[in-house]
Amino acid sequence: MEKLFKLKQNGTNVRTEIVAGLTTFMTMAYIIALNPNLLTGFAQGTPLWNGVFLATCIASAIGMFVMAFLANKPFAMAPGMGLNSFFAIVVTNIVGLTGLSYVESFQAALCIILIEGVLFLLLSVLNVREKIVEAIPLGVRLGIAPAIGLMLMNIGFGSNAGIYSENGGPFFVMRDFFGALTPSVAKATMGSGYSAMVLTVVTMLIGLFVIVILDHKKVKGSVLIGMLSASVVYWAGSAIFLKVNPFASLATASFLPPFKDMAETTLFKFNFKNFISIGWFTVITLVITFCIIDMFDTIGTLVGTASRAGMVDKKGNMPKMKEALIADAVGTVAGAMTGTSTVTTFVESASGVEAGGRTGLTALTTGILFLACMFIAPIAAIIPAAATSAALIYVGILMLGGLKNVDFKDMTQLVPVAVMLIAMPISSSIGHAIGLGLIVYTVMKLFTGKAKEVSLLTYMISLLFLVKFFLVA
Repeated sequence: MEKLFKLKQNGTNVRTEIVAGLTTFMTMAYIIALNPNLLTGFAQGTPLWNGVFLATCIASAIGMFVMAFLANKPFAMAPGMGLNSFFAIVVTNIVGLTGLSYVESFQAALCIILIEGVLFLLLSVLNVREKIVEAIPLGVRLGIAPAIGLMLMNIGFGSNAGIYSENGGPFFVMRDFFGALTPSVAKATMGSGYSAMVLTVVTMLIGLFVIVILDHKKVKGSVLIGMLSASVVYWAGSAIFLKVNPFASLATASFLPPFKDMAETTLFKFNFKNFISIGWFTVITLVITFCIIDMFDTIGTLVGTASRAGMVDKKGNMPKMKEALIADAVGTVAGAMTGTSTVTTFVESASGVEAGGRTGLTALTTGILFLACMFIAPIAAIIPAAATSAALIYVGILMLGGLKNVDFKDMTQLVPVAVMLIAMPISSSIGHAIGLGLIVYTVMKLFTGKAKEVSLLTYMISLLFLVKFFLVA
């Protein structure tokens, strides 16, 4: 271990690193159930859900192993929040555009992730990735994470899969429940689904409050504990009030990893023919969007976490940044090949760093734990959507914290951020919101005599979005 990870040189030991890896795992283990829920529309237990479940475990582990042995950094990786929601929206849009099944559209969308991963791998090797980030205006960069946070909160508080009104549509927490004038109005809207709706709302709020309270008390694994607490509430409520056995599916479940389902639905299932059929302009826009978001997430997480751990030099640069970015890109390629959305460095890595993690042994430990989770697919599948919604809302709240970095006195920063904050949750499109932010930023600079402050790349991307919004049929 000393030879592999240079523990003494980094002021740590095996025990500290393993504890740090376990801590990181506890804070981000929610993604193992949440990611397949989001990418498959909460279709738990289906072949596609099983495939994404395994892909989440395997791709995350591969990324962390590369991070451990190539970069020797304590950073963990998994399918990124926000990016997975965007991926699910892209899949749904492909279904609408082409008439393909969800699985076929999912396989077409995986091509985007593969292209992004290969592109990032090349850019990381050639040291271009950091330069691209520097070319994007600060105001737009600062607004992306908070805007995604609002979109995640909208999804979490919005529709909850599995509960439908008698008219056939899903209910919305803020509209059909809290927006109702009286409980009788909500009951009239939902009909026979009212009891399930109440249980869903209560479960979601209990999970959210447990996560927030535990996080306030600095309890490790607050998100995971909150999800488990919400799940217990939902299971008990289902049995007592809905007269439903929440564990019925376990009676015939197999705890062997569902490799067959993965092989049939997601493993190397790239549908390039249908991918191209959605249109070259849309393809290019989607790839650029995924690239921009992933770049900001990864570099921001790496630099921010490394700074807190004292792992940067006097200029604020992290040693082996190139190797860490390569590990991130390899994780994304592995995710595309196995069947999940963009794998990126998780901000929850900070919890392991705070627990003393300083080397790749922390990442290695977390990766091994992710692989071990392949054997609990049936258990992960019975976690209710309401419990994962609580985690989704919490992550969204955390992402809103990025607003503190926005200069509210600088209108060229504030206005693009404000536009993205409203555009992203309403349009459910991260790409469109970023495009609007770039257009607003560019126009403001042009008409305030500061055109030279806008980079050529920003002009090009802004023009690209203008063409998409107003000229493309």
